[in-house]
Amino acid sequence: MSDEEKKRPEPEININLGLGGIFKGLGDMMSLLSQMAEQAEGETTRSGEFRVKGAGDKVSGVYGFTVRSGIGGVPRVERFGNIRTTEKGPEVAETREPLVDLFDEAHEMVVVAELPGVNEADITVEIHDDILNLETSGERRYAREVLLPAKAAAASMQKTYRNGILEIRVQKA
Repeated sequence: MSDEEKKRPEPEININLGLGGIFKGLGDMMSLLSQMAEQAEGETTRSGEFRVKGAGDKVSGVYGFTVRSGIGGVPRVERFGNIRTTEKGPEVAETREPLVDLFDEAHEMVVVAELPGVNEADITVEIHDDILNLETSGERRYAREVLLPAKAAAASMQKTYRNGILEIRVQKA
């Protein structure tokens, strides 16, 4: 990253739950995608947190998204956090959805998950055919189901956890 890019301020993203806020939010996201398409490749992450007044520390929402664009590729948007869309509207869940990357290599698959604030002993990973289930217990709870590109040999699974980043390597079946 050049010195000019480091000095450039990150664009602000504000959330307004009114109809005007929805259109502004969509416009901000489209601007971000356009900027990334012009750059040809890159990654941008935006996130935020809020607490519900009067509910103490028990009700808080974490939301965010990452936009990735590779050379000649279409930007890919992935969301994370604990805000879910339901028929009744947005809902704050007890568990967060971690940001996850999946790499399909020749003979194995690599899953990398961001789990800040989690102890290694609190992480549970299960693999059934081509589905990986990731869940944590403890103070910070995360849960995510990842569809793998091929069936996995569950017995070959190797996990490494360092500085809030979990790397899982599993051979293809």
